Amino acid sequence: MKKAALILDDNTRFNGYSFGAEHPASGEVVFNTAMTGYTESLTDPSYAGQIAVLTFPLIGNYGVPGKLFWESEHIHPEALIVGDYSESFSHWNAVESLGEWLKRENIPGITGIDTRALTKRLRESGVMLGKIEIEGADNTLSPVDYGSENYVEKVSCREVIQYNEGKSKRVVLVDCGVKANIIRCLIKRGLEVIRVPWDYDFKELEYDGVLVSNGPGNPDRCQATVENIRRAMHDEKPVFGICMGHQLLAKAGGASIYKLKYGHRSHNQPVRMVGTDRCFITSQNHGYAVDNKTLGTDWETLFENMNDGSNEGIRHRCKPWFSVQFHPEAAAGPTDTEFLFDEFVKLL
Repeated sequence: MKKAALILDDNTRFNGYSFGAEHPASGEVVFNTAMTGYTESLTDPSYAGQIAVLTFPLIGNYGVPGKLFWESEHIHPEALIVGDYSESFSHWNAVESLGEWLKRENIPGITGIDTRALTKRLRESGVMLGKIEIEGADNTLSPVDYGSENYVEKVSCREVIQYNEGKSKRVVLVDCGVKANIIRCLIKRGLEVIRVPWDYDFKELEYDGVLVSNGPGNPDRCQATVENIRRAMHDEKPVFGICMGHQLLAKAGGASIYKLKYGHRSHNQPVRMVGTDRCFITSQNHGYAVDNKTLGTDWETLFENMNDGSNEGIRHRCKPWFSVQFHPEAAAGPTDTEFLFDEFVKLL
């Protein structure tokens, strides 16, 4: 293995060894505390533009399955950082090793880094930009401004795609970087799904409801999506937002978004349904949050994060519009909140 290093924006350096593609990379450095699910995480479009740090110490021991188990067509993070990479793997559905997959998709990977120290650094200072340098490579990189890039535009579909045609209820799925399991959850409930690009004006389509998906980057770069959501709200169509979709629905309703210090990325985030004692363990992957103080009087908080009190969901007091910051489709992660898709179907 060639020597490699992660250098943060504050010049903190973490040395390790390359086990993926051998070229430099840069991006926003974020950490995920999940114990499993690296295949689903790496194919989650919400990681576009980021360097993913996995805090669980042993990664790669169950290999990589075929595309049937992925959340999109390819890997989205700019690079992967792990503590201890397992070259040997064993699992019934594995078709290749994690290192082979990274090399095939041209994604750098570094092992041998003290990910606990790195995570503590990010928790104390907040997420920051970083770059990967590989021994013997040309490590010249152009600077990246993560917040100013429209990553949603980069990962969204380019044309309208239909699934499960001919069903009685039709849902417009606004693709801001949708995970495959969101589509599976809708199809499983007998819905026709019309998947449209992030900025597609769907007002001429015939549909019964709108689902706005997860996605990467800064929600303030998606004003076109916000305007399209407002038009659907004007027609009083049911709207369900997930993750980025939650933030965009909030913006359409007049609320503001702010950036979290280091975000929520794991499969064990506890949330409480406001006004009840019902708590759920959720899968999350986001760096921005809705500002509760800016919610209009017609809106109310639906869920709150039990760790830091941040907003995890909203709903309109009388219209069929609601959204959640976490991932009810899980994949990977607990399925405690998949019932929210059933609640959406009831509104159609």
